[in-house]
Amino acid sequence: MEEMLFYDRMQFAFTVTFHYLFPQLTMGLSLLIVYFKWKFLKTHNEEYNDAAKFWMRIFALNFAMGVVTGIPMEFQFGTNWAKFSELTGGIIGQTLAMEGMFSFFLESSFLGLFLFGEKLLGHKLHFLTGFLVFLGSWMSGFLIIATHSWMQNPVGYEILANGKFVLNNFGALFTNPWLWPSYLHNQAASIVTSSFVVTGIGAFYILSKKNLAFGKMFVKTGVIFGLISSMIVAMPTGDLLAKNVVKHQPVTFAAMEGIFHTEEGGSEIVLIGQPDVQNKKLDNKIAVPNILSFLTYGNWDQEVKGLNEFPEENYPTNISGLYYGYHIMVGLGTIFIGMMFLALVQLFRKKLFETKWLLWAFMFAMPFPYIANTTGWYTAELGRQPWLVYNLMRTNAGASPTVSSGNTLFTFLGFIGLYLLLGMLFLILAGKIIRKGPHPQTH
Repeated sequence: MEEMLFYDRMQFAFTVTFHYLFPQLTMGLSLLIVYFKWKFLKTHNEEYNDAAKFWMRIFALNFAMGVVTGIPMEFQFGTNWAKFSELTGGIIGQTLAMEGMFSFFLESSFLGLFLFGEKLLGHKLHFLTGFLVFLGSWMSGFLIIATHSWMQNPVGYEILANGKFVLNNFGALFTNPWLWPSYLHNQAASIVTSSFVVTGIGAFYILSKKNLAFGKMFVKTGVIFGLISSMIVAMPTGDLLAKNVVKHQPVTFAAMEGIFHTEEGGSEIVLIGQPDVQNKKLDNKIAVPNILSFLTYGNWDQEVKGLNEFPEENYPTNISGLYYGYHIMVGLGTIFIGMMFLALVQLFRKKLFETKWLLWAFMFAMPFPYIANTTGWYTAELGRQPWLVYNLMRTNAGASPTVSSGNTLFTFLGFIGLYLLLGMLFLILAGKIIRKGPHPQTH
């Protein structure tokens, strides 16, 4: 059973990690596309319109990859996690079905109209189709996170005699206190990803001295959106989400922060340290006294519970992974704010486009928001373990009892090979779009 559960979890983790590389860009990029199209309507500068259409081509490629990789991921609810689907389908089926409607009908339909209908629709209706693509992508994300939030903090349910979960309050799904901080945090993080990609591609154009007007536009836009969204990720959304974890999952918070033992007189915040789970301590730590208590409770001397306060069977199953995932996310987020702030200063000084080392830094930084988003999701998912539905259903109770570990490993290896090919194809196609540029005649 343990081997089967391991491969079930590894396969789902791999497929969902690869899948989310694409929606995290499209959700943020949809907002920037609406901005570029709005700027065109306001200024009648054709370059803004070309920018909107250029980034929508990148959006469409990412959207297609998201669909291709998302369908096999959802199939696993019926193969590897059939028991979970059987017991909770009455609740999560609501939001997942609605997400499919918004993703495949609203988003994809208006994406086609934006790509091919500009001459037929005119610029104002063309803007409206872009806005509806944005709306569809953000509503799709909202419904996915509503599902995730119910698993983290189950509300509005009752359990029948046969063990099945059913909704007794549909509205509770959307007023879940876990939902809105998670959603806004996630959407702001997706804007960070898109801002770094837009800035990085703009920096590439400036440094290669091609499409210079677009390069400067992309860098300026990406820096402004990037700084605002990076700060929102930290405050207030990240802070609110951390307070939710403290309130609803205190054992998770202790593991995230590496607190093995409750400290009297206020808790320190650990900047660097390596968790020694076996001996229940942090090695080589660098910490600042009392800061964690203040950030969490607004009181320098407030006690923060350590892992020693909770039963070991309720500990997160991968404390080291949870700790590192959380600290990588926070560390990269801090770097993003610093980079974007420095770039904004240079922009106001009218020196950003000549600051080559910073442009190179943005080019090489493009993968790092993807890492931050991924480790952020790992923090959420590893933090919920050993539960599928927090405090109600253990992970081992949701796996399919009839799918062997050998079958799962076989398909897992197949997914690795297939997704490697898909990833290479995506990079080739995206590279062609970027090399061609927003306006092929501009050199």
